[in-house]
Amino acid sequence: MQNYLAALALVLAFGTVLTRVMMMRRAGTNAMHFGSMDKKDFLIPPFALFYFYTVFAAAFGLPLVSAQTFFDSEIVAWLGVALCYVGVGFLAASLISFGASFRVGIDVEHSDKLVTTGIFAFSRNPIYVAFGFILLGQFLVFPNWILLAYLLGGVWLIHRQVRREEEFLQKQYGAEYAAYCKRVRRYL
Repeated sequence: MQNYLAALALVLAFGTVLTRVMMMRRAGTNAMHFGSMDKKDFLIPPFALFYFYTVFAAAFGLPLVSAQTFFDSEIVAWLGVALCYVGVGFLAASLISFGASFRVGIDVEHSDKLVTTGIFAFSRNPIYVAFGFILLGQFLVFPNWILLAYLLGGVWLIHRQVRREEEFLQKQYGAEYAAYCKRVRRYL
């Protein structure tokens, strides 16, 4: 059961972001700016597809690159499911708090106001915290070396993107952003 719930959490997370991007497009806002500042970002989708396949293969008994696991614990797997859904909740709260300012990637041409309310009053990067929870949760449900590598690589990529966004936000909002950074932690 945990396998199916963990796979569903991945679908919900992806679907939530995709739905928000499509809603904004219908309202006349292009929210998709992935890869506009760094073309190396286009290396991410093939790895993301392999990640999705690995999770769904493990959940539904499809062929895996490696079926070796580090541990087998129902309690840890349920903890993983809980973390996945905490991540989905953080993601949904982030998108609600973002409002019309939400973008995938950095939109240098149409920046909106600095969002510091809602869940952003507790974390400067709640969407990335959400992704971190989901990655950790997936690893706890499917504890193999591939998902461990994705967890570690994901944390590195998230931190890299956060640093890029912080640099942009500092230039864009100056003292307002600096004051926000003093009040609210980067992650949690």
